[in-house]
Amino acid sequence: MFTRTSCLSSCQYRIGYGRTGFELAYGPTLPEQIFLNQRKSAVILGAQWGDEGKGKIVDVLSEKFSVVARYAGGHNAGHTVIIAGKKFVLQLIPCGVLRPECKGVIGNGVVLDPMAFLSEVKKLKDAGLKIDGQLFVSNRAQVILPYHRMIELAAENAPGRTKIGTTSRGIGPAYEDKMHRSGLRVIDLLNPALLRTHINNACYEKNTIAQALFGTEPLDPKAIYEEYARAAEQVAPFVTDTAVLLNEAIRAGEKVMFEGAQGALLDIDHGTYPFVTSSSSTSGGAVTGTGVGPTSIGTVIGVTKAYVTRVGEGPFPTEIHDDSATLLRARGQEYGAVTGRPRRCGWLDLPLLRYSNMINGTEWLVVTKMDVLDECAEIPVCTGYKINGKLTDLIPADMRGFEAIQPVYTKLKCWNASTEGITEFDKLPKMAQDYLHFLERESGARIGMVSTGPDRDQTMTLPEFAEALEA
Repeated sequence: MFTRTSCLSSCQYRIGYGRTGFELAYGPTLPEQIFLNQRKSAVILGAQWGDEGKGKIVDVLSEKFSVVARYAGGHNAGHTVIIAGKKFVLQLIPCGVLRPECKGVIGNGVVLDPMAFLSEVKKLKDAGLKIDGQLFVSNRAQVILPYHRMIELAAENAPGRTKIGTTSRGIGPAYEDKMHRSGLRVIDLLNPALLRTHINNACYEKNTIAQALFGTEPLDPKAIYEEYARAAEQVAPFVTDTAVLLNEAIRAGEKVMFEGAQGALLDIDHGTYPFVTSSSSTSGGAVTGTGVGPTSIGTVIGVTKAYVTRVGEGPFPTEIHDDSATLLRARGQEYGAVTGRPRRCGWLDLPLLRYSNMINGTEWLVVTKMDVLDECAEIPVCTGYKINGKLTDLIPADMRGFEAIQPVYTKLKCWNASTEGITEFDKLPKMAQDYLHFLERESGARIGMVSTGPDRDQTMTLPEFAEALEA
């Protein structure tokens, strides 16, 4: 065992883990070498409700990794990366492909819209990026088809239904078909006879349901088949058994990053149900969504904003309803990368962050949009909840529990100076340093990086984290 210290100071604050029983004096045996290789992999995910700036962080970190694998979600997740002032918005394709030496993998846990995928590939190729031979799609990923969008759009707008705030891109219904064991996988998309039969049967069923429940006009199965059969021919060169690809890469000692979509608090099991996504966005989803075993995951990196945002409906204990929200939204450009919807803004919620760190096993935190707070009068941080008059930091499982929350705030002084572009911790204003010390101490995870602007180069990497990445 060893004592783990803060990245921001020499202050010791909690006990870390160790391992014994390996004698490396004369070099590791084969099983030991495989273990060491597996420790090189990492999961990176959103620690809040998504939109934490994962895209930029994955892009920055991908310089240290050979493979970046997306493990959940669909093209409802937008990752924005800015390189030398040029913006790239990725929805399905992992951010690693923006680096020529890094492979991108779309895992089996993703639901793939072939049209969205091909459109994104074309945009990247038009931008001069090399995609062929660098991007791979799991043959076991589920396929989104037009009737999934039809069902979701109709259901979301049906009278009397609780609005979840979906993007109506067919994500939920595609996952429903997956669990119902009636979905179409990418490997099936490539089989014309099977594809035709599947679309005919599915359209008969979905058209009947949509007409009966929502009065929706029926879809034409012949037109869908012809369109998707053509798309299948273009998707085919990217398709492989990505579980084999990833496991072989890990055994060979390559560093693999598993990229989450949305955020931990939108996880289907652990999020603010029912206002969640349809997949496992926590670190556990990296295992089921790629076919790589849990012992192959070396560390978990959580990305959190210096405040909190949320898109769509659902509980939000620290949501701001005054001019401070307008300030954060304007300075942080808080609008959806995919939908353009304005994001709800709130102060940092430490009980939720601690919960996220717990369920993910988060070891490192990346704090983004630090510079957005530069002009705040003061910075309230939620350190606990009061529910029915009792203090707690436990997260309610139901909506009634969330509705009863009264946040307990600790108000911190703002630094009122620009932090934009600062890449060394000691050059931050003293109050900004104090804010990060407070966040690290209260969250239970070490801060490894801080983002002080949207560009790739506006990123601070703390020394201990840099050493861990090189190990």
